[in-house]
Amino acid sequence: MKKTFLLGIGIAVLCTSAARANDGNSRFDGVWDTILSCANTDGALGYSFKFPSTVKDGVLHGEKGVKNQPGWLQIDGEIKADGAADLYADGIVGAAPFAVGQRPKGTPYNYHIDAKFSGASRTGHRVEGRSCNMTFAKKPS
Repeated sequence: MKKTFLLGIGIAVLCTSAARANDGNSRFDGVWDTILSCANTDGALGYSFKFPSTVKDGVLHGEKGVKNQPGWLQIDGEIKADGAADLYADGIVGAAPFAVGQRPKGTPYNYHIDAKFSGASRTGHRVEGRSCNMTFAKKPS
């Protein structure tokens, strides 16, 4: 009887902990306006563009352009319960003048983004390569 009672309490504690962890990951769920801005650098022209990103169960996915075509960009990653996010970008150069080293249109690239989410706003910056900043603003539900 004691073992069954203790097992029941243990299961209840685990379920409560899992529910709390899931609540923390879902608090950022929704659609976000994402703005990526990169400055002029190393002979490459700067640029800025806006696209939607969706967060579901603490996982962010944003995409601009047509997948696997020049000018395409995809950002993915998990947002931790404390709002810290390690995101990863994959893209394909759309025009050589905007790429460091004048890499030709159609060249793939990728980089990490270090981001912090809190409240209704979030910010991030590109970790490797040229200086780029990101802002995220949650759209009303």
